[in-house]
Parts: sequence; C-alpha cells; structure tokens
Amino acid sequence: MIAGAYMVPHPPLIVPEVGRGQEKNIQNTIDAYHEVGRSIGRLKPEVIVLISPHQTMYADYFHISPGTGGRGDFGRFQAGQVKMRVPYDTEFVEHLCRKARIAGLPAGTEGERSRELDHGTMVPLYFVNQYRTSYRLVRMGLSGLPLSVHDQLGQKIWETAEELDRRTVLIASGDLSHRLKPDGPYGYQKEGPEYDRRVMEIMGKGNFPELLTFDESFCERAGECGHRSFVMMAGALKQVKVTPRRLSYEGPFGVGYGICAYEVMKDGTES
Repeated sequence: MIAGAYMVPHPPLIVPEVGRGQEKNIQNTIDAYHEVGRSIGRLKPEVIVLISPHQTMYADYFHISPGTGGRGDFGRFQAGQVKMRVPYDTEFVEHLCRKARIAGLPAGTEGERSRELDHGTMVPLYFVNQYRTSYRLVRMGLSGLPLSVHDQLGQKIWETAEELDRRTVLIASGDLSHRLKPDGPYGYQKEGPEYDRRVMEIMGKGNFPELLTFDESFCERAGECGHRSFVMMAGALKQVKVTPRRLSYEGPFGVGYGICAYEVMKDGTES
C-alpha cells in the first residue's frame, strides 16, 4: 500500500557541507524538508520509490536501477565526505518491470549508465535518513515520452505496492522553473514564474489531473525540472484519497523549490 507521497526539490547546496552557509537563504525549504523527514519516519515505510530527473534518462524508455543497492557522495559538489549507501528492493523492481511490460510500457533495468546515486536521489535521502533508515529503495528515472505515459507508469507503481503488500512511500524529486531571475542559472523567462505559480496551486490542492494539461513547449520555456516526476507520482495516487499539504515555496537563486506532502487516507482516516 502507498502510505504517503512527497514532492521535493534537490538543490545540493541545501546540504550544509555543500552550501557552507548559503543554505540559510532557503531556510523555509530546509524546515519543510525536515517536516517531510519526520512524516516519513512516522509512516515507517518498507519501501521508498524515488523518481529522479537526474537518474539515467532515455527519450523512449524508463530506466529503473538494477542490482541490490546503490551508493554515492557529494564529491561533485566539493563535499565528498557526505556519503550514503542504500539497499534496493529487487522484488518490487522485478514486479514493476513485469507489470510495465505486460501493459506495453517501455520500462526496465537495462541501459544503466552509472551505478552512482545522482543528486536528485541523494538530496531527498539526506533528509529522509535522519528520520528513517530501515527501508529499501526503488530508484526510477524519467523519459522523453508523453506525460500520459508517465501517468500510466505511476499507476503500475501503485498496483505493485498493493499486490506485494509493501508499505510504500513515494518521493517525486524535482525543482520547478530554472528561469525565475535574470541572474539565475538560465536567465529569466516570463513562463518561469507562471509555471511555478500554476504547479504550486495544483500540487498544493492535490488537483493532479491538471498536471497533464501543461503544454510541452510551455514547460520547456519555463525551464522546469520535475514535471514528469510529479506526473508519475500523481498517477500512483489516482486510486487513493489524499490529504494535500503545501509546505513551502522559495526561489531566491532563480530556481523554484517547492515542497508538498500527501498523506493517504484509509477508511476515512490518515494511514
């Protein structure tokens, strides 16, 4: 069963050893991340399914990490002393791949480019691991396929969690627009702030079907990062009722960072 789901960003500088003080400029995001960590600690998931835009990505295929586990560090960000190692849920991966294959969805464990954990995976787990470490990970990437296909694969995540009777938490890792300010990493586009406003309104209310109405060219002009992650998570939540909570939104560096939480309702009460 899916017990909860979370939309989170992945700025490496939020890790103190990387930020070296800059992280204080997104303190609301840090506080919200700790709230997510505490929530996951209370839910005590057996499995965490984490969807990252920086995992191996293909135009026409969804890559799911193979093997028994992964490891990584923040060496790319001059903080190699911050390391992590996580076990994978191989049975969940095999079951999900089989369900995807039966449904004609191009997803599997082939084509791995690197076994190292990406920062889209490690930043969320940096906070999760402060509150919960006894879980197995399913690490998934995105594709260049239509949003509707991401939604369909999300539904297979839900089916897998149900059929295996695993207490599961989903994490959709993704920044919002990278084009909020002229001095940001990709400059400014008017679509940037508009994208962030729309997504935070939709995700804050849990109006997930609206994610599928976004025009691809609008998303590209906005310089978004995590839209497909959010769509896949939304697909997994189609069969359940959730209590949505908007926890934070900030964009001081020209990139939007939004955090929302969804606790799944069971028999009229939170699971």
